[in-house]
Amino acid sequence: MTLKTDTPSFSKYGKSFQEKLAFLILDDRVFADRMVEVLDVEFLEFKHLQVFVQKIFNYKTKYGSQPSTEIMKTIIRSQIEDENETLQKQIREYFAHVLSDITILRSAEFVKDTALEFCRKQKLREAMIKSSTLLQKCSFDEISVLINDALKAGANADFGYDYIKDFEKRFELSTRETITTGWEKVDQITGGGGGRKELGVVIAPTGVGKSMVLVHLGATAVKAGMTVVHYTLELGDTVIAGRYDSCITGIRLNEVKDRKVDIKKTLDGLDGSLIIKEYPTKTATTNTIRAHLEKLKQQGTIPDMIIVDYADLLRTISARKEKREELETIYEDLRAIMQENNCVGWTASQTNRTGLNQEIITMQAISEAFNKCFIADFIFSVSRTSEDKQTNGGRIYIAKNRNGADGLVFSIFMDPANVDIKVLGKYENDAASSPALSNEEQVKFMLDKYKKLIKGTN
Repeated sequence: MTLKTDTPSFSKYGKSFQEKLAFLILDDRVFADRMVEVLDVEFLEFKHLQVFVQKIFNYKTKYGSQPSTEIMKTIIRSQIEDENETLQKQIREYFAHVLSDITILRSAEFVKDTALEFCRKQKLREAMIKSSTLLQKCSFDEISVLINDALKAGANADFGYDYIKDFEKRFELSTRETITTGWEKVDQITGGGGGRKELGVVIAPTGVGKSMVLVHLGATAVKAGMTVVHYTLELGDTVIAGRYDSCITGIRLNEVKDRKVDIKKTLDGLDGSLIIKEYPTKTATTNTIRAHLEKLKQQGTIPDMIIVDYADLLRTISARKEKREELETIYEDLRAIMQENNCVGWTASQTNRTGLNQEIITMQAISEAFNKCFIADFIFSVSRTSEDKQTNGGRIYIAKNRNGADGLVFSIFMDPANVDIKVLGKYENDAASSPALSNEEQVKFMLDKYKKLIKGTN
């Protein structure tokens, strides 16, 4: 059942948008509180979605709280008998579908922003139509109240997690949505890979292959059907694209130019997408990235993963006294971007000179701002000695992991000729089977270093 064409509706946004909107009204209490003030359920094109949302609003009005998914299941089982059988079936099938669709939250912010803007405009439009009648009567005070109420309706009233109203929320099963790294052993210790709203950092000396590692992470996500936005601040966009060609197809870099047809055939079979945006070194800020992401979202490109190659080459929004303070601010802003966009984030950082030709690189070798370590959710270093480069070997050291074990060292196979990187297993060399510092020593080192940085003595 659809609405008349002269009735304001979400019809131009399509069915998928409306289905996501209805679910988000159930899933997000704060958003639902705003929508209940401005949404006319008949803005929804489809009757089953109208009934679904109206049941949520009725529950909120009667009980003063947000229904959980479990309560909504009960409502659908017991409170839609008055509807015809076809409509009951549509409601049940819709609810079962959205509960199993893990992609529904990827575009959550876009759907919420768009729906709120539409509904608030309609609310203001109604107020202005009523005001035109009042204007003839010179009822200026009534007009003022009417317009002010319309402007306030649906405004952001997020005061935080309401301990009473959001009671049901804390008893629902919470899952961390991740995107695989393409390395089974790393996925095992991180709980599935990089998590949304998290920032991972790759640490390595110059020439070891930080950019190659970032391309591997991006290519793995693209092959998994994700949308990746890759910012390059050092290399050209077509250079990075060529590395993706090689990583995704397995074709060696020096053969990419001659294998155009083969590469195109492989890319046509991918479900994911990739945007590569190049900025000259030290010209882009985190606000530049925010603005670019906003343009992409307006065109319907909702990223799942954001890669910045690499964060140390971003320019700070405002100058700081010391470089370490600037870098700390950049990393804080980057992590905020991942939270704002519900994305998995990856970037890289260069080690200082102590990291050159080391067999295992610990966080001692991190360049400049050590506080990056406190901001990032996952940090691993890549080390390749001169001998490793000749044999395509190397090691990664898990320096920090909020979601599992750290302090682990794994042997890797790394062939830069076709961006082929594999994590083989725990490093077994008896002479260097453990990092330079134990876990306890790493913690002590971090705390001591952090105190020194605060005092400005380092």
